[in-house]
Amino acid sequence: MILLDDRQNYEELINEAIVAGASKHKACKMIGLSIRTLQRWQTEGKITADKRPTANRPGPANKLTEQERQSIIAICNTEEFASLPPSQIVPILADRGEYIASESSFYRVLKAEGMLHHRGKAKVRKVNNKPTSYTATKANEVWSWDISYLPTKFIGLHYYLYMIEDIYSRKIVGWEVHTKETGEQAAELLERSIWLEKCRKQNLVLHSDNGVPMKSLTMHAKMHDLGVISSRSRPRVSNDNPYSESLFRTVKYCPRWPSEGFNSLDGARQWVKGFVYWYNNEHRHSRIKFVTPNQRHQGLDIEILEKRKVLYQQKRNEYPERWSGDARNWEPEGAVELNPEQNKVAA
Repeated sequence: MILLDDRQNYEELINEAIVAGASKHKACKMIGLSIRTLQRWQTEGKITADKRPTANRPGPANKLTEQERQSIIAICNTEEFASLPPSQIVPILADRGEYIASESSFYRVLKAEGMLHHRGKAKVRKVNNKPTSYTATKANEVWSWDISYLPTKFIGLHYYLYMIEDIYSRKIVGWEVHTKETGEQAAELLERSIWLEKCRKQNLVLHSDNGVPMKSLTMHAKMHDLGVISSRSRPRVSNDNPYSESLFRTVKYCPRWPSEGFNSLDGARQWVKGFVYWYNNEHRHSRIKFVTPNQRHQGLDIEILEKRKVLYQQKRNEYPERWSGDARNWEPEGAVELNPEQNKVAA
């Protein structure tokens, strides 16, 4: 809706353009109006205001009367119906031969009166907001951990693989294999990992899902003692813990993965030990410009990537006809974010 002052201003600009020799059609086009719109604004040769705000609009023929609205409110507030939604109230009234309004009208009236809220003794359904986002700008600022199954050759028996990963470097900073999952074993692994990485009382963020070991009192107490900040996924939402999910996929799709299952607990531990060494020291990770997690964790990736950049630029200068564009981007990866869309907080 265009105000009267703006309409009159547009008319003056168009008239000035016409006096200067422009056609009316082109003058209107430059402003973004059509000649038909300009004509519609005019009454007896003068620009008039938009009449829509002051138009007399009769109410719809099927509008509820004030008495009917008050009847809906009164019925919904009686002791019998105070804890019931309109979807229950309307059929009950119909069984008694009473009809005031439709179910949608009940909802509409209650909403307008601010009465459309949780009714009854049952707890209000909890809304699980997306977890707080954290940003890791260097190693040992944000860790992610989880527990996954390791199959065995025996039906009904499996082991539990505990793994903690630094999301900045993708390094596996702690791991263990056990016959069960408990908060006590998780707390011991966390403490051992923090001492190895020398990051106690440094506001480290530890992200996990909502499993029983993650929520155990033992784990909570250990995190408090070590100065670790807790971060949790929403229930049944694996996307909130993408780094651990991705790591476990790498574990189980590794070419050396024993698809037939493990023979023993010691055998499983030996296999995972070899995998962790390969992953941290030999595996070139695609998300950190194909350096190893240990190189990134120790800050060696900057020098390594700079050498690659110099080499590629040198070869591009030697054989420019072989390069259709710029040399490959070997700039180091920057900060890494955990669940970045909401409430960003520095780690």
